[in-house]
Parts: sequence; C-alpha cells; structure tokens
Amino acid sequence: MLSHLEMIIRITSGAVLGGIIGYERHRHRRPVGLRTHLIVSMAAATFMVVSSQFVYLQHFGKDDLVEVDSSRIAASIVSAVGFLAGGAIVRTGATVQGLTTAAGLWLVTAIGMCTGAGMYVEGITATCLGVVALTVLRRFEYKDDHLQRRRVSIVLGEEAADVSAVLEALTTLGAGFSDVEYEKRLDDDRKRLVMRFDVQFPDKITIPQLMAHIESVRGVRRVLVQQPI
Repeated sequence: MLSHLEMIIRITSGAVLGGIIGYERHRHRRPVGLRTHLIVSMAAATFMVVSSQFVYLQHFGKDDLVEVDSSRIAASIVSAVGFLAGGAIVRTGATVQGLTTAAGLWLVTAIGMCTGAGMYVEGITATCLGVVALTVLRRFEYKDDHLQRRRVSIVLGEEAADVSAVLEALTTLGAGFSDVEYEKRLDDDRKRLVMRFDVQFPDKITIPQLMAHIESVRGVRRVLVQQPI
C-alpha cells in the first residue's frame, strides 16, 4: 500500500503535467484551455490512484470472500473521456473544429493515468512530446488564429442594391464568407430579402467596424452579428 503522501504526489503530478498542455491550448485561445486540461488530467490520476489503492483501505480480512478487479476503474476512464472530448468537436459550416483539442483531452487523460500509476518518466515524456506536437509541428500547418468568425444576418429593403454589394463591402475589409443563405419574404406589402452567412475577418477589425461597413450598403434595414453555431 502506498503512503498518503505518495498518492498526493501522483495526483499533483498529473495536475501539473496536464496544466502544461492546457496552458498551450490557452495561449492559442482555444475554448478548452488550462483549467479543463488540468482537471481532466488530475481526475485521471485520481481515478488511477483509487483503482490501484482503494482495496488496501477497506480493511478486508484474509478470510473475507472478496474479489477485486483493480483495472476496471482505470479502463472506464478511457471510455468516459470520449464523451468529454466529443463535446469539444464543433461543426462550423463545411469545416470541423476542435479535433486537436479533443485529442489533447485524450492525451492529458493518458498523462494523468501515467502519473496515477507512478510512471512519472512516461508521463513527463508524453507531456514533452505533446507540447512539441502542439507547438513545433504547428508551424507546418496553416492556422487562421488571427481571424474572427461570426454568423451574420441582414435584412434588405426593396430599395436595396444588388445583394452582391453586401458581400463586396465585406471583401474590402479582407473578410471571407461561406454558407450564404437567402430568404425572400413575399407575405407582406414590404418585400424584403434576408441574407445569412458565416464571415471570417481579421481580428484587428472590431465588430462595430464590421457592422458599419454592412450598414453603408444602400437598403440594409437590419444587421445581426452572432457567434457561429
């Protein structure tokens, strides 16, 4: 049986190593950052400690007919973290985001399990390799970290210019757009056209500037800017 100090060291080590991965995610402004990665890794380490040590603290006698499979709790961690990682994956238009973040949660779970099992060298090694994969190898991929994403809805009146004028106004800002939808309302006296689309634009451009460019187009009656779904 391990001492309480050794169990605490294992759990703390899992939290620290998971926090290192989480800090990298936080620096790149990912929705799942420092605290989540730290907690997931710490929880995995705690489960591993409980899985391997709880039987010694139950004070079972040698004549008690008790059979314990200490690997079952640890095996359940791998399945359970899949639900948590799945929540980090988001579909935006035709693209899927959050796969790397989900994989990072799987990684910190494995790191926590390593430290919970007392495999400090393996846990530290996995952490170092994870940081290398998330930082150094990142340079070989195109990442649009300097772009903001919003979902825009626009109502155009009858006197509006061609709908392409709205998209041209956004192009002058260096913005790109996708998933453009059109809805024409014919059930009232004032025929109006509703446009909805996802827009990507440089982070140096503020939301008021974006809205001002859209409002400058003749015939724009309403503008709604939201977080992407």
